[in-house]
Amino acid sequence: MRVLIVEDDALLREGLTLLLRSEGVEVTGTAETADDFLDALAGGLPDVAVVDVRLPPTYRDEGLRAAVEARRRHPGLPVLVLSAHVEHSYALELLSGGGKVGYLLKERVGRVAKFLDALHRVVGGGTAIDSEVIAQLLTRRQRGTELKRLSNREREVLALMAEGQDNTEIAGSLAVSDTAVAKHIRNVFAKLDLQQSEGGHRRVPAVLAYLQGAPR
Repeated sequence: MRVLIVEDDALLREGLTLLLRSEGVEVTGTAETADDFLDALAGGLPDVAVVDVRLPPTYRDEGLRAAVEARRRHPGLPVLVLSAHVEHSYALELLSGGGKVGYLLKERVGRVAKFLDALHRVVGGGTAIDSEVIAQLLTRRQRGTELKRLSNREREVLALMAEGQDNTEIAGSLAVSDTAVAKHIRNVFAKLDLQQSEGGHRRVPAVLAYLQGAPR
């Protein structure tokens, strides 16, 4: 796996580099600004870009906006963004763009196995969305009325679907059978009028579009 790291904090940047190399992952380069990130892609695409949401000069959402622009210029580019907090601006635009995308809170990077799993999931065409990101999106969406149609279990299933988990992973997370998960998913899609789709990451865009309140 070839990784490009986009992070302005020298300590975290070097830490990520050492961590990945210790796990046999090739770090092809690093960048400290959004412009440097986009310029680096022009010289060759990595298997995945790990991008900090907040970059110079304002340290607000430059990295997130750059990730959206990078995927516009290079459709299908795997991107895993990291943030200390959930940044709602541009987040759904990035996440709703299909597979090969992830959004993790920085505190998860310390959990090496979870971080590496997220990288492999994104490179493999799936999604890796932090549960806290989904929780906040769900909270915002609950201001409407549609989610009230769902049972507590169905809301849990919806959140795990949005993270990119497939039926077997959801069953493991909730300690229920695959059959029960399939039933809950059918109910979720029916109650929210979402287009049914098999497989974890292939149904993520539909779920995220719902959370965004976009037409389906």
